[in-house]
Amino acid sequence: MTTKTSSPEKRKWYQIQWFQPQDTPRERKLINKLDLLIVPYAFLAYWVKYMDQSNLNNAYVAGLKEDLGFQGNELVQLQTMYIIGAVLGQIPFMFLFTYVPMHWVIPFLDVAWGIFTLLQYRVTGFAELAAYRFLVGWFEAAFFPAMHYIFGAWYRSDEIARRGGVFYLGLTLGTLTAGLIQAGASQRLEGVKGLAGWRWMYIICALITIPIGIIGYFVLPGTPDRPNGLLLSEEDVAVAKERLQRDGHVTEGKFSWKGLAKIAKTWHFWGLILFDVLFWNGSINTSTGGYLLWIKSLGRFSKARVNELGTISPALGMFYTVAICFASDLVLGPAWAITVAHVWNIIGLIIQVIWEVPEGALWFSFMTTYSAVAMSSVLYGWVNSQLKAAPAERAFTLVLINTVAQSTTAWTPLLVFKTVEGPRFTKGYSFVLANAVCLIGMAHVLRIYLAKKE
Repeated sequence: MTTKTSSPEKRKWYQIQWFQPQDTPRERKLINKLDLLIVPYAFLAYWVKYMDQSNLNNAYVAGLKEDLGFQGNELVQLQTMYIIGAVLGQIPFMFLFTYVPMHWVIPFLDVAWGIFTLLQYRVTGFAELAAYRFLVGWFEAAFFPAMHYIFGAWYRSDEIARRGGVFYLGLTLGTLTAGLIQAGASQRLEGVKGLAGWRWMYIICALITIPIGIIGYFVLPGTPDRPNGLLLSEEDVAVAKERLQRDGHVTEGKFSWKGLAKIAKTWHFWGLILFDVLFWNGSINTSTGGYLLWIKSLGRFSKARVNELGTISPALGMFYTVAICFASDLVLGPAWAITVAHVWNIIGLIIQVIWEVPEGALWFSFMTTYSAVAMSSVLYGWVNSQLKAAPAERAFTLVLINTVAQSTTAWTPLLVFKTVEGPRFTKGYSFVLANAVCLIGMAHVLRIYLAKKE
């Protein structure tokens, strides 16, 4: 791995600038163009991705459980089916990223997951819903590492985290939107055309998802080695390559088994896998539905009100994401940004482990939850910057660490977040707490290692 980095002029922490002083006017024009093409689409597509992923929890507390006769641990099993699909679906893309134009791959996957989101409105039982959740996961699988691969293909290492932060806002906004859509469907569409409100939610989500996928064919710029000719001129691509090469980036390269063997022999590659495993398991409290199940257990809110209250935590997550990602690029650096995010997460987890506290304390604890995922773009931006000299290795590493890490969350919730134990998931919150503590330690081990190597 290379540790060569750009050397922007040092500024005080309060001197926040979008560009670096060494960026020429032509380069700034290109950066603005890329920002307008990549970042809004990444944000919108991630918004619908998490709307379509998290709507299961909203539907479950809005009548799906009762309508389909679910009992026991069906909810966590359905969550696992999604993860299995997402893990298996990523594997081909560690090879394909360097061979197939990204402005073809991502929109195709977006439209396909929209179709299987729509089909969930017609489910009649657990097996059918499990199959749809698997296929939604399969077609969503490559999106996150693909977008970070595109970020790393066009931006310098000191530019990625804050763009990734805006992109990652889609996660929390998608979770928030799913709650609002379900609340509205429960209030206004219950029984319309003979469909329950939760079934209408899947229809509405699909009608939002599919057009955004189609738009991707026209707005994604691809990568410098396979650009979208509809959007970028030859001069644009030449300027992009020149500014990246000046910073030590390599813009071309294809996956090979020899390259795979080379990177697999390095200990820091396995360290990155462990790092990502700790991140995924230190943030599964955001997706297991504990907050919604707890609100429902209070027994004093309607279905619509439960979903409305469930949007508060992801709404705060939008603030956490912007603050952490911008702080990483402009003030703290990756390791300390990760530390800040997970210290806040740890405070909430400690309260949830204790549980026997005033109700207000539990409300506070759930408000900290989405700080756990706020540093995701910091982590993947860090990986991007360390592998900027090897596109094929970067593609392989981004996919593989995400695949291995996410695969562990296919079975850990089955052990520690059993639906029948909710909403007080003592084992689950303790497990997440341990991972969050280890994640902070691992971040500083990596920081010290890279500093010494450089």
